[in-house]
Amino acid sequence: MNEQPADLILHNGKIATQDDRRSIVEALAIRDGKFLAVGSDREVMRFRDQGTKLIDLRKRTVIPGLNDSHLHLIRGGLNFNLELRWDGVPSLADGLRMLREQAQRTPPGQWVRVVGGWSEFQFAERRMPTLDELNQAAPDTPVFVLHLYDRALLNRTALDAVGYTKDSPNPPGGEIVRDGAGNPTGILIAKPNALVLYATLAKGPKLPPEYQSNSTRHFMRELNRLGITSAIDAGGGFQNYPDDYQIIQELHKNGELTVRIAYNLFTQRPKSELVDFENWTGMLSPRQGDDYFRHNGGGEMLVFSAADFEDFLEPRPDMPGVMEQELRPVVSLLAKHHWPFRLHATYDETITRALNVYEEVNREIPLQGLHWFIDHAETISQRNMDRIAALGGGIAIQHRMAFQGEYFRDRYGAKALRRTPPIREMLSAGLPVGAGTDATRVASYNPFVSLYWLVTGRTLGGLAMYDDGNRLDRMEALRLWTVGSSWFSSDQGAKGAIVPGQLGDLAVLSADYFSIPEEEIKDLESVLTIVGGKVVYGAAEFENLAPPAPAILPEWSPVVTYGGYAKPARVPVVANTRSAREHVNEHCHPYRQDGGSFGCPCWAF
Repeated sequence: MNEQPADLILHNGKIATQDDRRSIVEALAIRDGKFLAVGSDREVMRFRDQGTKLIDLRKRTVIPGLNDSHLHLIRGGLNFNLELRWDGVPSLADGLRMLREQAQRTPPGQWVRVVGGWSEFQFAERRMPTLDELNQAAPDTPVFVLHLYDRALLNRTALDAVGYTKDSPNPPGGEIVRDGAGNPTGILIAKPNALVLYATLAKGPKLPPEYQSNSTRHFMRELNRLGITSAIDAGGGFQNYPDDYQIIQELHKNGELTVRIAYNLFTQRPKSELVDFENWTGMLSPRQGDDYFRHNGGGEMLVFSAADFEDFLEPRPDMPGVMEQELRPVVSLLAKHHWPFRLHATYDETITRALNVYEEVNREIPLQGLHWFIDHAETISQRNMDRIAALGGGIAIQHRMAFQGEYFRDRYGAKALRRTPPIREMLSAGLPVGAGTDATRVASYNPFVSLYWLVTGRTLGGLAMYDDGNRLDRMEALRLWTVGSSWFSSDQGAKGAIVPGQLGDLAVLSADYFSIPEEEIKDLESVLTIVGGKVVYGAAEFENLAPPAPAILPEWSPVVTYGGYAKPARVPVVANTRSAREHVNEHCHPYRQDGGSFGCPCWAF
């Protein structure tokens, strides 16, 4: 018997290790939660003994566990079971049918919420719902539909629930759209930021703590279904520390986390940001925690005067003149305490002003080694990329353009769109670059939609945004979701690749990412997800290896019926004497109960 027998061996696969050589191997071994060996079946089987568990991969493709470098997991988890997701829904008719059905099962006092993750360009109709359609679908139940960072739609019942009337003033940074008589129509517009949208959403009822815990577990399971094993939580509006972290901390204490979380703290109080960070730097040290739950620094909101929320339906906002004087003491404080930090910045003009501050702070307190970074950076210039590199920073990119590239093109033109964001230029500048989603209120949390965007350069609506100079091949796109993202939580060399000594996190895919047609990339999912050598999700031939999911609470949750991300239906295999459509209409419910996917349970895989 080998001196270090494996706890688990996966063999007979196509394993994309993401090592420095981009090696493809057949087998891997895990011991004590870390990769012990990789190589051919014969090489790895040397680590087998009588206690080793074997899993035959049946030639399936394996990738390192995906790591979302910008996800609002903690906030999203608290609300997941309350939300009706339109992520991946192929038509507005389907979305409205789901909304109508959910309104009928939602008890009095509760809302139906569609909170981000979709774009009208994904729908066959290529349009948004109208207020009349929302009112017809749910005449008696409050409905709140969030669209990107630009607007929200509320039906009449929701307007009554939030108390917006003819006499309600426009809130700071937003507009309540009114009819000719001055009455609210139900449309809220973000001008120039999304505060009015999020503040209105916050008026809705919350789940009790035990349901929030259940909701968070199901959101993590949904992420596991899509191959995600790690995430860097970017904080978020109305996510206060420490109050709104009690659920995730309890799950961590109980060993119930199935996604590794590195969390950043997001200030909640305009003009009091420095006070927040002074309190927090007294409470937490850099990287405090463990491999499953760890503090990761400040941001993405450092100061409200530096946040340029992207809304391409509106002109680019100029940051106020006080930005520098408010940002400087916060960055100085974080650097002094060796806290990493991240800053939400969409436009090059905002990044220029932020870097002026960073360079000034750097002359007194060096920023090298802090793993600080800019989030989003859709229109960043080459000059500012070089400045970031000189200060030792990085850039976290997200697939927000896949959801709103059409809006950007209409405002700024096709030429500007070709480098929004300039991914290739970032990599050529030698910058650390990590990929993510910015889910759940803008883009979808599905990492394979992001990988589709990186590879094809297309929006969900099919608009070709990028030429060959700004698209990545499949291996390098995957690298941004694995090795690349590890830098952003100071985990480089500890996770992101299937190599001996790194954390034993991986996903076995439903199809071969490297060879399927490009359009099918966004339909991928995991059929076996492992975190720290333990199975956290299984489907298809691996279903029996996974622990059972807890019952979804509350019982009327949209997740019970629709799950999360919905995949377009595939043609089922049926007898040749009848059409597939007849089969679906007669025998198959329009939604699968095991994961929210459209179509028929008779699919051929």
